[in-house]
Amino acid sequence: MMRLVGCGGSRPLQVLMGPREERLSTFAGGSWWPLVKMQKVVPEFEGLQEFGGQVMHACDYKTGEDYRGKRVLVIGCGNSGMEVSLDLCHHNAIPSMVVRSSVHVLPREILGKSTFDLAVLMMKCLPIGLVDKILLVTARLVLGNIEKYGLKRPSIGPLQLKNTEGKTPVLDIGTIQKIRSGEIKVVPGIKRFSPGRVELVNGEILEIDSVILATGYCSNVPSWLKESEFFSRNGFPKSPFPNGWKGKAGLYAVGFTRRGLSGASIDAIRVANDIGKVWKEETKHKKHSVTVACHRRCKSHC
Repeated sequence: MMRLVGCGGSRPLQVLMGPREERLSTFAGGSWWPLVKMQKVVPEFEGLQEFGGQVMHACDYKTGEDYRGKRVLVIGCGNSGMEVSLDLCHHNAIPSMVVRSSVHVLPREILGKSTFDLAVLMMKCLPIGLVDKILLVTARLVLGNIEKYGLKRPSIGPLQLKNTEGKTPVLDIGTIQKIRSGEIKVVPGIKRFSPGRVELVNGEILEIDSVILATGYCSNVPSWLKESEFFSRNGFPKSPFPNGWKGKAGLYAVGFTRRGLSGASIDAIRVANDIGKVWKEETKHKKHSVTVACHRRCKSHC
């Protein structure tokens, strides 16, 4: 565990920055701030070891050029799965995307403006439920009815879902158009693999050449942090937002809120304020100690 040094205080500070996928650390303010290295999630599927074709996680995916003309099964329909499927299309591969659960898909831009920026702006003056309704109506107008293509929307709005479960909505960059045209096939969950093929839960069998696991990441904090009170086994603070930023003995956590950059910024402000408070207290104590020592030396000389 790296320690944050040079804060002006005598107490070592440990700041966990995460999760941002594969990043390890960043240098800021003359000190190293550790970032959590995310572990890729690799689900177990019956028969996958006997499949025989190439299997890789989306984090290792480079370009669709390597899959030109190949039938590729992309497992996962989050931002990674959508973007990988689109890139495969651009390189003349034949992708099928596994959609196992509901997902919110929003246009990346609305009237030339970032959807994210517009959502943040609306939330400053409107309740989150109303902002969600506006986003969903706009998405329907821009993207159409995506449920008829196998992309079922959750019952909870995109922002509320992000706040409660940490699930980020997908921002469409052209994948929906490819799904509508049939260039990307949406398929249900997987039942089992066999050599060169996969059987789906609806009984359909697909002949495939490769599999890409767009199955996300998980925090690896429990594997190396030798502390059991602050973090739970799932790699996130035990205390829910907004109270999961501070542990004991100078241990802080930034960005584990599952609320994106806004949640991370709230954590960062609280950590900075707390560090500033500690620094002021210790500086005040040191000044008092120096004053007392000088006074004693003056008395001894007299």
